[in-house]
Amino acid sequence: MRTVLGILATLVVIGAGWFAMYRGWRNRQARQSGLAPLPSVPTDAKGTRTEGVYVATTTAGDWMDRIAVHELGVRSNADLAVSEAGLIFHRQGAADVFIPADHLTGVRTDRGIAGKVTAEASGLVVVTWNHDGHELDTGFRPRRKADSATLTDSISTLIGAEQ
Repeated sequence: MRTVLGILATLVVIGAGWFAMYRGWRNRQARQSGLAPLPSVPTDAKGTRTEGVYVATTTAGDWMDRIAVHELGVRSNADLAVSEAGLIFHRQGAADVFIPADHLTGVRTDRGIAGKVTAEASGLVVVTWNHDGHELDTGFRPRRKADSATLTDSISTLIGAEQ
């Protein structure tokens, strides 16, 4: 009988934890519901692609404030295409994300963003951009470490060409 009560108590605690996380995510989505829909992904944009992981989008400067609306907080394997039109994150299991070139304001490498912290200081490529009056940071972890510098340089060139 004691074992059964212990198992039931454990299941209740686990269930309460899952429910609290679900409620927290739904409350975050409700708070962020005013963020306008993302621009449509252009079908004709060509560019160099880099394999990696789309980590998350957060409020700029607050690496733990994940954006929950428009699937921006969904981590997934992705290819990042850099083209003259902007950046396109071709994500697996989630909607693609397009950041127009004229919305880009900065790029840097960093150690972490919500959902991912790396051992090396330049493990993530973080793009800063404006959308609907909000400044956002989007993190991408290239599959190969050597791609970080190339990707950062090509995005910096794209930002410089727009300004």
